[in-house]
Amino acid sequence: MKRIPLGILVTAALALFAPLAAAQIVIVTSADGRIGELSRQQAEQLYLGRTRSLPDGTPVALVDLPAGRVRDRFYEQLTGKNPSQIRAYWSRMVFTGRALPPQQAENVRELGARLMTDPNLIGYLSAADADPHMKVLLKLP
Repeated sequence: MKRIPLGILVTAALALFAPLAAAQIVIVTSADGRIGELSRQQAEQLYLGRTRSLPDGTPVALVDLPAGRVRDRFYEQLTGKNPSQIRAYWSRMVFTGRALPPQQAENVRELGARLMTDPNLIGYLSAADADPHMKVLLKLP
């Protein structure tokens, strides 16, 4: 039986698991903001338009990233809904007048800029894109 060098095994393991680590989604706000914590249930309620404030009464605004891989993963991980289900959900919510979907940023850079100007704004992005000006409120698997 041939032995595989340890370095090759470590490199292969890193190659397999690196995309999983980079794909982690985090929910963020401004590092200077007053929002301290956010539970998974609270985040889901906010991003499904079921509430517009935190339990302490603090009103919040939400930002979505453009349609794409990160947005799709975010909604699947947070709500269990795929992109088609989310579009249908928001169509119903808007049609019935119950809620409006989150604002949409053009990209991660714009999301970061918006977070710096509004301490009650919440967004999400890939953990790799988070920077020191952002406070992580919740990490999704």
